[in-house]
Amino acid sequence: MQIVMALLIGLIFGTGISISGMGNPAKVLNFFDFAGTWDPSLALVMASGVIVTAIGFRLVLARPAPALDKAFNLPTNRAIDKRLVVGSAIFGVGWGITGFCPGGAIPALGSDNFEVVVFVISMVAGMAGAMAMQLRSARKAIVSKN
Repeated sequence: MQIVMALLIGLIFGTGISISGMGNPAKVLNFFDFAGTWDPSLALVMASGVIVTAIGFRLVLARPAPALDKAFNLPTNRAIDKRLVVGSAIFGVGWGITGFCPGGAIPALGSDNFEVVVFVISMVAGMAGAMAMQLRSARKAIVSKN
């Protein structure tokens, strides 16, 4: 049942991304072009998402447990550290340069745009590189501890 729900939620999310234009890099880049062809409609999409998420979290977290799991799996680290800030900056710069974010690029894979494929391959390679760096740091910490 969890897989079916994940698929359904993913389809709803992808449909929303497609309808809102978030999968279109030109629309996204126009949002960042304040001096030129600025398109503020993306701010409405983001604001709508934040409002729905805030309401949804409030309703769901009032329950003792999620509908399809035994407990909520929420992050416990609330620190704003160098890793979070640098990662956020890289995400923002990448989004501003390419016009794609992961949320918009995955549904856009269904289009015939080769740039989306290049972006997603690069994104996966970047994630793999980041994971490799984390593993290397963890191994170094273990070795220096012993």
